[in-house]
This record gives sequence, structure tokens and C-alpha cells, in this order.
Amino acid sequence: MSTNKLKIINDPVHGFIKIPYEIIFDVIEHPYFQRLRRISATGLLNLIFPGATHTRFHHSIGAMHLMYTALETLKQKGVEISDEEEKSALLAILLHDVGHGPFSHALESLLMEDWHHEKLSILLMNKLNEQFNGELDMALQMFQGKYHRKFFNQLISSQLDVDRLDYLKRDSFFTGVSEGSVNTQRIISMMNVKDEELVIDEKGVYSIENFLTARMFMYWQVYYHKTSALAEHLLVKILNRAKQLISEGEKVEAYGNLKYFLYKTNFEKASQEDIDRFTQLDDNDVLTAIKMWQNADDFVLSYFCKSVINRKFPKTVFSSHSFSDEEIATKITKANETFGIDNGEYLVGQISRTLLPYDKEKQPIFLLKRNGEKIKLEDAETQILSAHIHQPTTKNILFFPRGL
Repeated sequence: MSTNKLKIINDPVHGFIKIPYEIIFDVIEHPYFQRLRRISATGLLNLIFPGATHTRFHHSIGAMHLMYTALETLKQKGVEISDEEEKSALLAILLHDVGHGPFSHALESLLMEDWHHEKLSILLMNKLNEQFNGELDMALQMFQGKYHRKFFNQLISSQLDVDRLDYLKRDSFFTGVSEGSVNTQRIISMMNVKDEELVIDEKGVYSIENFLTARMFMYWQVYYHKTSALAEHLLVKILNRAKQLISEGEKVEAYGNLKYFLYKTNFEKASQEDIDRFTQLDDNDVLTAIKMWQNADDFVLSYFCKSVINRKFPKTVFSSHSFSDEEIATKITKANETFGIDNGEYLVGQISRTLLPYDKEKQPIFLLKRNGEKIKLEDAETQILSAHIHQPTTKNILFFPRGL
């Protein structure tokens, strides 16, 4: 019995999403991709914004939908795109996050040391390519920026890509923070191609500026919110502490695939076992460990795990300036006295978050004038904000136990 693979998915953000090629269905059905159902797209953001409970699975399918819409728009404007190119671009964006580990960015590079999620995504895409007899060859070229038509890679990864368009709209929807909502349809309808590079029709300048500022507001209001930043930092502290105790010869209770990554030290080259175990690892493994470690003998590990599970976070103070060594040392001394410990430096610290809203040097956004001339966004006579949002801003957060 043959399966109808050209399904329609009902998405709360974009509505009905078509699966236009059978291979897309096959990739979605693969265990590597199904794992993304168990990987949060927003880490522990739901402890601050209770609705933020969506996954990398939702986001990847949403980004694929926006890619399809963008390519259809470009075709209508006379850009020649073959079925093979379209299929490959959809596969590339569908799999752009397949290498994410538990809780997405928070624990990146921690479980497999310096293995960034993009490095793991390429590794897993290559594995899938072997299984699908080379059908992902072009998708891999596009993903890595090696395909000769640059705009495909720009749609996958740039300052104005369909990845950002989806996560901003999706995260805004699920957190209820309306400042992050962007008009994806308007932006996509303004996309064009000039000299094989992605450009925006000049009349879309305000939609682009709105997109850049919406992203900036989402970072400061949601992703870099002081409690969001702290929750993410605590996850890292927990896993780091567990690994440190193990390296000192302490016994830390852990099971299965998480235990494997906590106890392993050499990840220079990913072995087949590393890949097999990584692709079975998800948020549930880490949450189970955190629940268990609440009762750990080590005070620091137990303290942080209880903070997360019971949402009893350390106190935070926000500042645009760095906190002095003196301020931090005072808090450490108090922590040692209060808890009768000698390693209070683990309970006190400073988190820094920096945002560059628009990088006009690295990947400038280009506008296409009616006369066919291509100009940088910040040079357009009609722009209002773009020339002023290319300076990085840094905020600092001091955290310490409550009651100090």
C-alpha cells in the first residue's frame, strides 16, 4: 500500500503548510528529525513566559514553509529556480537545526565540547545524504554556502533569512510578546534577486526596519530578559558542575546517553557511537538528571537544580556597566558565611549579554531601486533607523542567592 506523502500540516503560526516533495516527508519521518519534537526551541523560557513551550520541530517546519513561499515569490518575479534547487533549499532549511542538543542553545558546545550545532547539523545531513543515496548533495552545498547561486544560502543563513523570520514570529506568538511580531508575508513579497544575491525591493524598506527592531526588542525583552538569561546560565552551571565533579573523581548519578557524554572527555572526532547517542539525547534526559541531582551530596549542584525545578532563582541585578570585583567578592563572602561553605564563588557571578541589532559590515542587507541599482539598507534615503542600529549594546546581570 503506497502512502500519500504530500501531506498538509496545520501550524498555529502560519496556518496550513504543504509538503511539496516526497523526500521532505521521508526526512521529517526520520528519527533524527523526530527527535526535534523533544528539543525545546526556547530553552527554559517557559519559566518566564509560560506559553513558550514549542519545539525545534515546529520551528524547522515553519522555516521550510517560509522558504517555499519565498521561492514561489522569486519565481513569480522571473527568477529561474529549478525543481531540484527548490527541493534542495527546502531540505537545507528543514535540517538547519537538526544538530541542536537538549535545550537548544543553552547547552551547545557543552556536551560535545566545541561541537557547535551547525557542525553537528552538517554531520547529520551527511549521514542522511548517505541513507537517501545522495539526494541531499545540493542541499548540503546550499547550507554550507558552496552553491554558486548565493541567494539560496542567504535565505538559509543571513541577517534576513527565513530562519529568523520564523523564530521571531513563532516566539512572539508563543510568549505573547507582540513587539516581536513581524509581517513575514510582506517581507517575503518584497524579496528579489540581483546578480544571484538576495535583495529587497526598495519600497519594502520599512518592513525590513520593523523586522530589525522587532528582533532587537525580542532579544532584550525575551531572550536576554534577566531571568531568561539566568535560567539559561543555570543550565550551563548545572552541567558544568556535574562534569567538574566527575573529573575530580566524584560519583555523579546519571543514566544512558547523558551519562556517556558527561563521562567522556575526548570529542576531537565524532565516532559513530557519539552520533548514535547524540541523536537519542533530548530535553527529557537533562530534566530527569536535574530532578535527580536536587538530592546530590554536592551543595552547589543541589542548590542550582532546586533553583530550576522549583523556580526559586537566585536574585538578579541588571546594569549597563560591569559589576566590580569588589561587589562580587562581598557577595561570595556572604554566601560562604550564610551556607557554611567555602566555594561560594559558584553561587555568585556575572552574566553579560551583547546584541548588535544590524551588522552593516558582515552581511549587509541590500535594497533594489526601481532603476535596478543595488544599495545598502543604511544608505537608502528612505531609511529611518538603519543608520543608527549598528552599535552593539551590552547589559550585565549580577546573580547571587536570595537573602544575602
